[in-house]
Amino acid sequence: MPPTTLEDLPWNLRLVNRDHPLAADFAPSNLAELPDASWVEPHVNHRVDARIVEDLTAMLTAAEAAGTHPIICSSFRTYDYQENLFENRIERAEREEHLEGTEAEEAAAFWVAPPGASEHQTGLAVDIVDADYLELDEGQEETATQQWLMIHCAEYGFILRYPTDKSATTGIGYEPWHYRYVGKEAASAITQSSLCLEEWLVETYHIQA
Repeated sequence: MPPTTLEDLPWNLRLVNRDHPLAADFAPSNLAELPDASWVEPHVNHRVDARIVEDLTAMLTAAEAAGTHPIICSSFRTYDYQENLFENRIERAEREEHLEGTEAEEAAAFWVAPPGASEHQTGLAVDIVDADYLELDEGQEETATQQWLMIHCAEYGFILRYPTDKSATTGIGYEPWHYRYVGKEAASAITQSSLCLEEWLVETYHIQA
């Protein structure tokens, strides 16, 4: 029986965005710390859902074998941590763009998901940068690491979650560093379809996302 609502979807397809936020007290029950590796920031305890560790490790090991230098710079985040990031982005919008109130919040939300709306809280998302270019901006797409990941990530069950042409649907600006685990079958289908996760869920399961 195929899923008929978002709540019926398997764990790897859980949709998290501003329309479908997580509770403040939500946290995966099976978080696992990533093993020491050259692609893990030193002295940082990165954690993800234990069910994605094998595929994540395989992907980054293969990326290194191909001559690239990936670094995980963000993994699981708590609701409170995301709230701090969001508040900081609002302050930046107020300071740099001279916005106030709702306008500042909307501008901030385009680049930093509000608390509860971040996939990082699920433990299924990681931000990966090139060791030779640590900036979280569009310049990431030009790095060898991102070019390899964009081509091969689906082989390991990951998708580039916020593509450059899907911001109107995802509500998030282009992030050529944010990878989300959906499983190999779904990742292959999503990549081949050129759809974002929201669009693919609607098309595949006829679920309103």
